[in-house]
Amino acid sequence: MITRQQLSTLKTRMEEPRRFIQVLAGPRQVGKTTLIKQFVQQTQTPVLSVSADLVDPKDKEWIILQWETVRSKMRIHQLPEYILIIDEIQRIEDWSAVVKREWDADTQQGINIKVIILGSSRLLLKDGLTESLFGRFELIKMTHWTFSEMREAFNFTLDEYIYFGGYPGGASLKNDEDRWQDYMQHAIIEPGIDKDVLMTKRILKPALMRQLFEIGCYYSAEELSYTKVLGQLQDAGNVTTLSNYLYTLSEANLLGGLQKYAADKARRYQSSPKFMVYNTALMSALHGKGFEQERLSPQRWGRWVESAVGAYLLNQAELYGYNVYYWCDKNDEVDFILENRNKETIAIEVKSGHRMDNQGIHIFKQKFSPLHTFVVGSSGFTLEEFLTIPLNRLWN
Repeated sequence: MITRQQLSTLKTRMEEPRRFIQVLAGPRQVGKTTLIKQFVQQTQTPVLSVSADLVDPKDKEWIILQWETVRSKMRIHQLPEYILIIDEIQRIEDWSAVVKREWDADTQQGINIKVIILGSSRLLLKDGLTESLFGRFELIKMTHWTFSEMREAFNFTLDEYIYFGGYPGGASLKNDEDRWQDYMQHAIIEPGIDKDVLMTKRILKPALMRQLFEIGCYYSAEELSYTKVLGQLQDAGNVTTLSNYLYTLSEANLLGGLQKYAADKARRYQSSPKFMVYNTALMSALHGKGFEQERLSPQRWGRWVESAVGAYLLNQAELYGYNVYYWCDKNDEVDFILENRNKETIAIEVKSGHRMDNQGIHIFKQKFSPLHTFVVGSSGFTLEEFLTIPLNRLWN
């Protein structure tokens, strides 16, 4: 069983004096529950681990009952501390207000209950955290699995990772593509849209949201204006609606829309998005013609390669607090621009056969003086090498 890096972070924080609620958040099927099981096996502190998965959404008293159970155990056994873990907490209505009340009561009375909460919907967690728990929690972000992790856990080759992506649950099905696509559709995509997005946000046009997701996956690694997207949609909408829906899909770690890099922030916001999946399995499941067939087409495979690099950048950028953009000026373009908190930039060009060579990276260097420029693919970094480098090392 693979150990993800977030386990070390969680262990370190839980060994510290009680200070913050720890929130484990991330997209569906990336190993949050498995990580918690690993933590429980390794900690020396007593633990009560429960799930709200089958609890009535209106039963807020259930949360209070779990807290009272831990307090009773501490009192009866004279224990100095206890850990309460609640999974799928976002399923209970107004959960954050209850958690706030119980957490604050323990703080006032000096009861040393440390709390971990997690759930399959990052959006639902986010709403509750910002509403009631401001200043009381720390976030541990779980991202899609990297190539290194899929290779270690499932012996994935580079090409298999590019096509089948980083969902560990479907890894064993890669040799039966019909079954793999069925798993992706019913275990990942449909719950991701129906439960993690539509149940969270007030989406007036659910059909429009689904169409945008499918079109965005089809055009992953492509710049496409919202006007052109509207022309391909069956449901009526407008640019503002599409922009908001794309932002929501990005918050759910499904589909992002990279902004064009510009010194003027207003120009960034007004740019056409470059669609980018957070996991290449999504574009393969919806639009792939099959693993072997896609590899035979250099242009189509180039889109998968560029999307694999983009997905890696998006997920890693979330861990380190970076921004990811693209840049273009007429026929010159740079695939990815990485920006850190100090506003320093790195320009990254992917040589994938997706398009003809251009002078974009040289022109960008002259205009914006990035800290570094990297070429990934036929020269410079190999694709395999780049996908195994932690993003923070690129600034060295």
